[in-house]
Amino acid sequence: MNGRAGNRRGPLEGEPAVLAEPPALALHGVTHSYGAVRALVDVDLDVRRHEVVAVVGENGAGKSTLVGVMSGVLVPDAGEVVVDGRETQLTSPGQARGLGIATVFQDLALCEDLDVVENLFLGQEIRFGPLLDEVAMEREAQRLLAQLAVRVPSVRAPVASLSGGQRQAVAIARALLGEPRVLVLDEPTAALGVTQTAEVLTLIERVRDAGFGVVLASHNLTDVQAVADRVVVLRRGRLNGEFDADVAGYEQIVAAITGVAIGPGEGR
Repeated sequence: MNGRAGNRRGPLEGEPAVLAEPPALALHGVTHSYGAVRALVDVDLDVRRHEVVAVVGENGAGKSTLVGVMSGVLVPDAGEVVVDGRETQLTSPGQARGLGIATVFQDLALCEDLDVVENLFLGQEIRFGPLLDEVAMEREAQRLLAQLAVRVPSVRAPVASLSGGQRQAVAIARALLGEPRVLVLDEPTAALGVTQTAEVLTLIERVRDAGFGVVLASHNLTDVQAVADRVVVLRRGRLNGEFDADVAGYEQIVAAITGVAIGPGEGR
């Protein structure tokens, strides 16, 4: 499944050096507390286009708080947020979205009584004068789902009739409307079965290959190792390791998560 190897290529001998573009999103020294509890402490993270960065850690490690900061739901107590090389402040989800950072939370916030088109364009409808342009929205929905190779019975099917994997795919497609720079996914496979999980992981690869930066917050290391380019480990709110997913082994990542080394073959 993983197509990471094809996405990286250094300059060939004799080629002129090219300045790398800045990360699509970077956090520097981000700290956030809930009262006396320090949920994040001096955390650095960056994600570039054509890259999946996984954020892993035990419950309470700070993953959800980090997602909240990146999505604009939480304003950090300290630290910098840099988008495409420019320092900014994310003070609301709308502002984050306007800067090109789209988030799909574990609660997908889909309206089950509405169909796929209505969910995709809820709050961002296409209009023809004072009226909704149903034809344009249906056409755009079909185009976007086809681009992502997402299969649904019909773009007019109620979301309630879709499988868990199809619902996740609709939520991701909705987040990609407007072509953000970065897609943040919070536990996208947590409630899915094996087949549906495989479909969502394949979709994440397609999103990455289409040029988006993806942040994947997950507790499932099997999923992470299937699609991630880099793995960032949080432990008790602090950065406790960053690994190249092509190089790091399962045991090495688990040791960073738990603080306890495990022997080969254990813990799977």
